[in-house]
Amino acid sequence: MVDFNAFPEQRQAYIQQLLAEKGRVVSADLITQLGVSEHTIRRDLQKLARNGICKRVYGGAVSQLKQSASFETRMTQSVDEKSKVAKRCAMLIKNHSCIFIDAGSTYLAMASYIPQDMDLTIITNSPQIATVLSSRNKGELILVGGKVNPQTGSTMGADTVNQIRNMIFDQTFIGVCGLDPQAGLSAVYYEDACFKKELIAQSNEVIAAVIADKMLQVARYKVATCEDIDIVIASRESKIDGFEQVNLQIELV
Repeated sequence: MVDFNAFPEQRQAYIQQLLAEKGRVVSADLITQLGVSEHTIRRDLQKLARNGICKRVYGGAVSQLKQSASFETRMTQSVDEKSKVAKRCAMLIKNHSCIFIDAGSTYLAMASYIPQDMDLTIITNSPQIATVLSSRNKGELILVGGKVNPQTGSTMGADTVNQIRNMIFDQTFIGVCGLDPQAGLSAVYYEDACFKKELIAQSNEVIAAVIADKMLQVARYKVATCEDIDIVIASRESKIDGFEQVNLQIELV
């Protein structure tokens, strides 16, 4: 049996393997499994974080969030997985309601699943989503304006935030860059994070569509706690370890 106290390289390799398999590690569990001190585990996680392997969170660490691809690239990735999640999200939309659809390739897929006969007021910050919905004959479609970020495929900035502050949404389908039990929902870009916070504040129900590579991930800017989200629709490939400890409804599809 390996003496993990004596071989830090093997110890850190083991932790890295757990991160790859599970998406997160808990410090208390590592102390028991490896038979080392809390200080040793803290030092290991710090080194792995400096090397870009993981991001430290309260009580442990999560695997490092992958570099976000451009919106056009994301549209061609995980198409089947996103389609399943998108279809289920569309089924949650309530007739005669006002909904906000955040930018994202999964929600772009969702737009085509929204029944044409539903009488809805739909607001979005995504020009692509607005284009898909532009042929609807019932209800209203509103595209909030602002500077377009090519990475997110969305409008953002002070003008965009000010517009939604005058709106109340029955349902908001919020975009997710990372979702973690302790860190909650997070975003890659500061302006996007600020915008999402405003969306949640203006919404009666918050729904998050999540595919596997967003679960147990932490992006740079915190948006909300798990308790701020009402429903998560996630693909069956998603890792959900640790979410049983928070007040969050997760449906796997």
